[in-house]
Amino acid sequence: MHDLTDRFLRSLTPPETGRLEVSDTKRKGLRLRLSATGKSVWMYEKRVKGGPKRKHTLGSWPAVSLAQARAIALEIEAEASRGIDRVALEKARVLKEEAAKANRSTLQQVIDTYNELHLSQLRTGNERKRQLEAALQSKLNLPISELTHSDLQAAIDEKLLAGRKVFANRIRAALVAFTSWAWMRGYLDDHIGLRLAKPTKESARERVLNLEEVQAIYRTSYELGPLWGPLMRLLLLTGQRRGEIVGLRWDEIDLDATRITKAGSTTKNARPHITHLSAPALAELEALRGNRNGLVFTTTGITPVSGISRMKRRFDELLGEGFEPWRLHDFRTAMATALAEAGEPESVVDRILNHAATGSAPSAVARVYNQAEQLPQRARALERWADMVTGAQGTVVRIAQ
Repeated sequence: MHDLTDRFLRSLTPPETGRLEVSDTKRKGLRLRLSATGKSVWMYEKRVKGGPKRKHTLGSWPAVSLAQARAIALEIEAEASRGIDRVALEKARVLKEEAAKANRSTLQQVIDTYNELHLSQLRTGNERKRQLEAALQSKLNLPISELTHSDLQAAIDEKLLAGRKVFANRIRAALVAFTSWAWMRGYLDDHIGLRLAKPTKESARERVLNLEEVQAIYRTSYELGPLWGPLMRLLLLTGQRRGEIVGLRWDEIDLDATRITKAGSTTKNARPHITHLSAPALAELEALRGNRNGLVFTTTGITPVSGISRMKRRFDELLGEGFEPWRLHDFRTAMATALAEAGEPESVVDRILNHAATGSAPSAVARVYNQAEQLPQRARALERWADMVTGAQGTVVRIAQ
């Protein structure tokens, strides 16, 4: 890095091959790129608040002077600190101009712009975009001006009639948010999603798997085969969220330290999380053969295993008609209930599940203390839960039904 001056810039000679880059100490992120052809271009790199790091081309030197480059970089820095993303805005402008050339924007084009400006900043943005495109599939190539309130309601009712009540609520929320955004930006003349009927009233589930049911699920999982069986047992033994185990990678597992370490970017609440591997959970992973790189549970080597709904239907058939309906998320409720009734502190159980603190928000010191100092307690609790699941204990705590 250099404290760039005009004299220093004039002294630079082009490299014989490739390119030479010199960074400015006065304006961090600003650099001059000098190619073998003698062309000099200003580059500036800055992370947008709450968003990605962006690279900006500021123009050629000396047409754009050092002082001008620093001034432009300072302006971009101020915008980025407020969450303004010049690159995304420019992409959106281009998309809008391209649509305007045809005198009308299609629904797909507007969804793409919505994704560029808003959804791409969300952790669940890709899934939300997919939901919108699936719900409005027959309308994607039509002008957005032809989209009606009835089209939106029909997409919601389709899920409701299929018995997917909660998912219908999610589709409604996605459509309301999108049409509100489109209306405020002039793509729609009216807020057509404003009075969409809510499909169903959601309430907290009261289903708690009792210990006999948990053990039955554990035993039956061995009939699911070498892919789904270990995955289901690991879900049950760790109590972690489905997506975090389905998407588990070998580089997140330390077999010697008997733990899984998930980065905040891979967890639901965006917080890093450590999960102890009890003896049975560790054995499941140690028994998996093949190349221990990339994803643990995959059939393609590229994407996580799919077909969970089909697997669940087969699982239910194996359990028999007399088994009360359940879902994978019930593993977490069952574990939390069992450990609480066994006398484990609520703070320990919450941290095993990677939940937020149950009381008032903890201080920064408390958060560090709880993450570091409660790992042994969490490990003991998970070993205790594994004993309950596998029936290794002579006396187990009965989970209230």
